[in-house]
Amino acid sequence: MPIKMKIEGAGDIERALAELASGTAKGVARRAMKKALRPVAEAAEASPFAIAVTSKLTARQRSRSRKDRGPSKVALYVGPVQQDGSHAPHAHFIEFGTAPRLHSSGKHVGAVMAEPFMRPAWDSQSGTMVEILKRELWAEIEKAVARAARKAAKAGS
Repeated sequence: MPIKMKIEGAGDIERALAELASGTAKGVARRAMKKALRPVAEAAEASPFAIAVTSKLTARQRSRSRKDRGPSKVALYVGPVQQDGSHAPHAHFIEFGTAPRLHSSGKHVGAVMAEPFMRPAWDSQSGTMVEILKRELWAEIEKAVARAARKAAKAGS
């Protein structure tokens, strides 16, 4: 189901990020996105998995998310991981459930009922997430500009 949003001031944010160095702009976006995705991760904590906000994916996930990547894009993901921080390859069985499984002999070996934890968390926090992202992006941009000004003043003296 598509989500429609209207974001005011996105052009101003984009222009302010464009004025920063490329690496600085990516760092600003990454820090702001991590803070904005935190409420989604906290809302999904009732799951049997730990929830992480990360840009690190497994090789399989990376190959499937190529369209999210690019030289000027920053992509973060929020989702289940095991307690040690490694990926949870079986989490989708809990989120979406499974169909009844049958052996070739016809023996029924069960099904897993869906217990969604990520989608409800995303749905409940999407409005909050956008507001936090807007606020944090501006705060991070202001901090980056202040750091650059201090660095320029130090180099000039």
